[in-house]
Amino acid sequence: MQGETDHLERPSPLTDKERVMIQDSWAKVYENCDDAGVAILVRLFVNFPSSKQYFSQFKHIEDVEELETSSQLRKHAHRVMNALNTLVESLENAEKVASVLKSVGKAHAIRHKVDPIYFKILSGVILEVLGEAFPQVVTPEVGAAWTKLLATVYTGIAAVYEEVGWNKNSTSSG
Repeated sequence: MQGETDHLERPSPLTDKERVMIQDSWAKVYENCDDAGVAILVRLFVNFPSSKQYFSQFKHIEDVEELETSSQLRKHAHRVMNALNTLVESLENAEKVASVLKSVGKAHAIRHKVDPIYFKILSGVILEVLGEAFPQVVTPEVGAAWTKLLATVYTGIAAVYEEVGWNKNSTSSG
């Protein structure tokens, strides 16, 4: 029984036009990659405080400014942005994309035991922050292409979780 994931069908592949829009907009975002990454993670942790539980180094930090200056948070933000960069640069290479998703998925499922729902939450936060920080770049049309890409990322990571036998019952649902 798949339950609530039934409606999450695999999104259709990106068109060439969508790929170009994503890559062009990302080039601008990546010029400020560390700031953008920190903004994304801080927004995630402030709006979804339960997501901090996986980070022993800063899970007790409540103050936004303190979060923004946490070297551990900045390091993780850098890793997130680098993974996204690899994905965006490899959009024409399905095998490369699959291998990135596999390594991220496996690490988070097995080593960090992160509930996969947080990838879905993070996707929304990424879209929100990119739209606010780069409104002239992330137009509604570009945002739609990003939405499709992030949906593909989420379904890819969710598939890896399933492959490694992620036990949904080991986490509280709700």
